[in-house]
Amino acid sequence: MKLRCAVLDDFQGVAMTMADWTPIADAVEVVSFSEHFATEEELAVALADFDVVVTLRERVAFPASLIRRLPRLRLLIASGMRNTVIDFDAAREHGVTVCGTESSLTPPVELTWALVLGLARGIVAEATALREGGPWQSTVGVDLEGRRLGVLGLGRIGRRVAEIGKAFGMEVVAWSQNLTKERADEAGVRLAASKEELLGSSDFVSIHLALSDRTRGLLGAAELALMKPTAYLVNTSRAAIVDQDALVAALREGRIAGAGIDVFDVEPLPADHPMRGVPRLLGTPHLGYVSESNYRTYYGQAVEDIAAFLAGEPVRRLSA
Repeated sequence: MKLRCAVLDDFQGVAMTMADWTPIADAVEVVSFSEHFATEEELAVALADFDVVVTLRERVAFPASLIRRLPRLRLLIASGMRNTVIDFDAAREHGVTVCGTESSLTPPVELTWALVLGLARGIVAEATALREGGPWQSTVGVDLEGRRLGVLGLGRIGRRVAEIGKAFGMEVVAWSQNLTKERADEAGVRLAASKEELLGSSDFVSIHLALSDRTRGLLGAAELALMKPTAYLVNTSRAAIVDQDALVAALREGRIAGAGIDVFDVEPLPADHPMRGVPRLLGTPHLGYVSESNYRTYYGQAVEDIAAFLAGEPVRRLSA
């Protein structure tokens, strides 16, 4: 009897064409789901008859309560090599092997700059007006050259974002709890004296931090109030780093010039969510990792993970 594999959140319906699944076709039946299962109850019902689950990034949580309700589950594959929403102890207790895949930093870096440029040049408003017969030019673009880019987090992604900022002729400053002057110097950027100094002096603030207890809610109402009314905030990292209610209020009241946001507290974003109608927002539906090269890696290595598991030699195993 074949094993059954569920591929979750295949929104574009491309999972089966982004990889060659034939190496496991004789042993595994693969079913992709284009709709998102929003609750644990829906997941438990939908996945009850599956032995393998492939999930994208950290979109779907697998707590102990869900893993207990999936007695057939033997292999859980999450794209990327880091995952904070899987209960690894519960997986181990119930005999579930957890594996990952590689993930490129290039797509989120490129999306970050798409948002920066979209905000700076009013791309969405101008393109919409052109298509719909609106005014010929209604915005005045913001130059990047000579402006200050504040990068919160100078890891692999933050450093690449900083490099591109310098290529645009921007002055780049960076800050995080662990960032040292030596690391900032290596990246060719200035270490901000504090988070507050970075927020208050930057024309664009871009977030590139991992979500943790220390970074959750790092930017709240008080921090957003430090930003210039002409400044823009970009977040392609994790929604919970920024207080969502405070951000909505700042945008509605015009206390910052705008925000480019790719991550939200609830995903997919409900139709009635405040972020749907807030002004000065350039929002994208968590596209940071969504690119052809990443998808080919995710699904291609998911096939490899399954084949290795069937051979009794799992690869790219994840742990807490």
